[in-house]
Amino acid sequence: MMSIHPNPKINRLNVFGEPLASCCFDPITGYFRNGFCHISPQDIGQHTVCARMTSEFLNFSQSVGNDLITPLPEVGFVGLKPGDYWCLCMMRWVEAYEAGYAPQLKLNACHQAVLSCVPLDLLMEFSDS
Repeated sequence: MMSIHPNPKINRLNVFGEPLASCCFDPITGYFRNGFCHISPQDIGQHTVCARMTSEFLNFSQSVGNDLITPLPEVGFVGLKPGDYWCLCMMRWVEAYEAGYAPQLKLNACHQAVLSCVPLDLLMEFSDS
């Protein structure tokens, strides 16, 4: 588990310009494993999209080399199942969208950095609330 904490100077707003809501604490998600999809210069993958896992998405992700299903206890990863929320890499969500497997989103927990790649109207189409 990482011991790094997010830089307080980094913007923590969601796609609506409001304070970023938590994504999930069980399983604990986020680059910093603090339950939030915070952004950080150290996070090359930009884990900024809070998504509700589906079997279709999990299978798609596994098929393109990102296995989110298999537990890795040595690094504290329990493995995901349908219904879990998880901070995804922004480009993984875009890749899944283009392939027809994009999961629903918890928009108030998606970091505003997502808007640099995906327009809000498209994100709204995948809102789970």
